[in-house]
Amino acid sequence: MERTSRRTFLTTISSSALVGLATTWASTDAQALVGDPAPGGTAVGEELVALLEETSARLTVQATEQRQHTAPLIDALLNTVTNLVEDGRYNQPVKLRLHALASTLSQTVGWHRFDLGQHTEASQYWIAGLHAAHGGGDRDVGAALLGDLAYQAAWRDDPRTAVNILERALSGARHPAARSLLHLRLARSLAAQGEQRATFRALAAAESLLDASSGEPMPSWCSWLSAADLAVDSGQALLDLGDTRRAHQLIREGKKLLPPSRDKTRGVFLAYEARSHLDLREPEQAAAAAREALQVAERIGAPRCVNLVRDLAPAFRAYPEVYGVGALLDRVAV
Repeated sequence: MERTSRRTFLTTISSSALVGLATTWASTDAQALVGDPAPGGTAVGEELVALLEETSARLTVQATEQRQHTAPLIDALLNTVTNLVEDGRYNQPVKLRLHALASTLSQTVGWHRFDLGQHTEASQYWIAGLHAAHGGGDRDVGAALLGDLAYQAAWRDDPRTAVNILERALSGARHPAARSLLHLRLARSLAAQGEQRATFRALAAAESLLDASSGEPMPSWCSWLSAADLAVDSGQALLDLGDTRRAHQLIREGKKLLPPSRDKTRGVFLAYEARSHLDLREPEQAAAAAREALQVAERIGAPRCVNLVRDLAPAFRAYPEVYGVGALLDRVAV
């Protein structure tokens, strides 16, 4: 990671700058940067790197409800790895492993910030991770971090920027699972703009690529991707395109496929299900799904899921007499 990367944590970045960053990444040679170790720096050996990798792996797989305890440890681990990258003395194999660790930790910390609604910090961590991935020559991880930045843009109601970033990320991603996830996010952003044909092409590509990835090791950052995600995100895209009935069916199917270990995602899926019930003019079922989403979010500490339900409040206010709606609105009032 370049020494200037820490300064990126002090600035914000515009939509045009994000697209420019993605364009630069897409057009840059994928070869890892070699660079010389810091002269006189502390020697970094393989045993230390192995310990850091093992610690990272154990911390990042903890359940979401443990994040209040593990998040500060992951922050500290990223700081340690960054210091070693910048100030350590190591050979080329160790360099690549340190850059890989810095990029994956930056991605994890970025998602922690994103879930808390700290969007500026989230994007800055992801950009720092992008620099680290480039330093390690890992195109798929770089594409993943661009995909996260695109997801954030779409979340903040800027699907056009998301599409521009994702198109550039796809030009460099190689693993079929990585490309499947990027196509799935592309479909969501295209649907938000009402681009029906392009949405269906992206969904078809996502499904085909997910099938193609079966039986081969998946990158750790997208190892969670499954038929459940494909179904629910396809449903969300159809919901934006106005195909409410089919969307509702896909979202329900995807929720049933989701393993119990992914509670945060379950809370998000339930919020999506609540929206689909509202679009079908089924407020009682919508309120039940929204209440369940809130229960999951409060149990595991997922503010992003709470915000999803809160965003549905204006639609619920049209049904003040429906059972459960009043109590739900009281719970999400700010």
